[in-house]
Amino acid sequence: MIEIGLSTWTDHPTLSTEGKDKATLTEYAGHFPLVEVDSSFYAPPSLSNVVNWQHQVPEQFRFIFKANQAMTLHDGVVDEDYLTTERRMVFTDFYKVMQPLVKANQLAAVLFQFPPSFRCELKNIRYLFEVRQMMGQLPIAVEFRNASWFTDAVTEDTLSYLQRLKMINVTVDEPFDGNQGMPFVLQVTSAKQAFFRLHGRNASGWFSSGKNWRRERTNYRYSSAELKELAESIKAVAESVQDVMVIFNNNGNHDAVANAKELQQLLGIHFTGLGPMQLDLF
Repeated sequence: MIEIGLSTWTDHPTLSTEGKDKATLTEYAGHFPLVEVDSSFYAPPSLSNVVNWQHQVPEQFRFIFKANQAMTLHDGVVDEDYLTTERRMVFTDFYKVMQPLVKANQLAAVLFQFPPSFRCELKNIRYLFEVRQMMGQLPIAVEFRNASWFTDAVTEDTLSYLQRLKMINVTVDEPFDGNQGMPFVLQVTSAKQAFFRLHGRNASGWFSSGKNWRRERTNYRYSSAELKELAESIKAVAESVQDVMVIFNNNGNHDAVANAKELQQLLGIHFTGLGPMQLDLF
């Protein structure tokens, strides 16, 4: 099974049936069976919000939640022991809030997107193990943002370690210059799930530190030729895993919806169990 979705459901005006700047979750669920929730990175989700979101989508709809910034060490707290009392509390609360989704089979994964400072070194290798211990059997996907994890010398070890921890290697499509950015690592670490995150290929925006860097780094529209190339990789992976998740994050200029729809056509897949508000926009 291949599922395609977008990062967040709000920032896609073409999905709004009333022509508004932001789409609702119900409107989004009329088009895609999967969504990546990024608000959980900035603030831990509340149980009431999670249950409310469940009520707005069909039973087959699934969520990917980004781990909170404290869990991925983005919070700026530096300590010899990463698992401080405060961090343990965040992990515990996050785990509890995921349970309604687990029971309803609506949790596709918890995405741990680590910062560029998270290098391949002993304390970080140990932290991955601690993450698995804290998250129990929840499906965990790992996106590294430091290329030290995928040098020629350690790539095989990195993938083997993720496999032992039952963590999903996130295959990212983004600019990579050999130092900044991440390479396209197609190998999977789970027979159950594979995960592609497509950020776009805007190198000038990706490596920029200007005031609009957040928007510019994902300001990219994939060409049909590029999508065909990605479709071949996705189909190849789908032959060896049960479930392939594809998230488009190239939405700096609202290109994610059109690219996701085109990829769906290239793959020849039809999503069942969508919400009642599906429209033929293209």
